Amino acid sequence: ILGHWEFYGLDFIVTPAVLIPRPETELLVETALTWLKAHPQVHSAVDVGTGSGCIAVALAVHVPLLHVTATDCSTAALSVARRNAQAHQVGERITFLQADLLECLPAPIPLLLANLPYIPTATLHALPVYGAEPTLALDGGVEGLDLIASLLEQARNRLAEGGLALLEIEAGQGKAVQGLARQ
Repeated sequence: ILGHWEFYGLDFIVTPAVLIPRPETELLVETALTWLKAHPQVHSAVDVGTGSGCIAVALAVHVPLLHVTATDCSTAALSVARRNAQAHQVGERITFLQADLLECLPAPIPLLLANLPYIPTATLHALPVYGAEPTLALDGGVEGLDLIASLLEQARNRLAEGGLALLEIEAGQGKAVQGLARQ
């Protein structure tokens, strides 16, 4: 309704094609920035399921030498993300790709961030946001882990040795996601 939303101190364009950025997602950016400070040799990151581009743009704004590859399966979301990157003058340091997770991305990936759909389908239908935000960006399947499991499988051969993967998940999914990561 508003057409924009604040995230990590920056104003982002939002449309019905993307989720409204949540404060919880700022923790991904904060953790990534802390890690990047401790690893100054890292100059690239991948943001999977970029949506509005809030994660990719916030990282690029705060780390001037960083290049981010931002993927999404939605062309409409990628269009919004591109607009946000241009608005914050970091469009030249973000590559936007329509892709299924890490498809077409070469290894090694030193820093991987993802805020994929993680809400179980049955839970989603009971939430007030159901129907107000894109279901594609919220519905994680029966247990909420469908795309997370696929991403972890693809990351197995792409995450750099000593690299970091940061994923936003539902509060009760910690043990299950740790199990998937160990597999």
